Amino acid sequence: VQLQAFGGGLVQAGGSLRLSCAASGVIFGINSMGWFRQAPGKQRELVARVTSYGSPTYADSAQGRFNISRDMAKNTVTLEMNSLQREDTAVYYCKQAVVEPGRPGVVDYWGQGTQVTVSS
Repeated sequence: VQLQAFGGGLVQAGGSLRLSCAASGVIFGINSMGWFRQAPGKQRELVARVTSYGSPTYADSAQGRFNISRDMAKNTVTLEMNSLQREDTAVYYCKQAVVEPGRPGVVDYWGQGTQVTVSS
């Protein structure tokens, strides 16, 4: 299973960006999908997560500004980010909790990371 992230880039404060992450490979199901971010000198933190039932969870910093959605048929999770602030500058990583045929449990797969830079 591989995750490929798309989107990111440079945007001015107050602007918007969209990140997408698609999983490929032999997949039986996906329990949850999410986005994390890591700023320089800081630990990786959860930004938003969505379950297979579509229930989203947001970090306080993302609540009201970001929207996470998923397309289970395409194994894709999308993060729409609005009203971006300089504090949102970080490398963003997607994660998908994958159930693989013939393999017990759930395996977390990570995307390669995509840079988001917000300028003032």
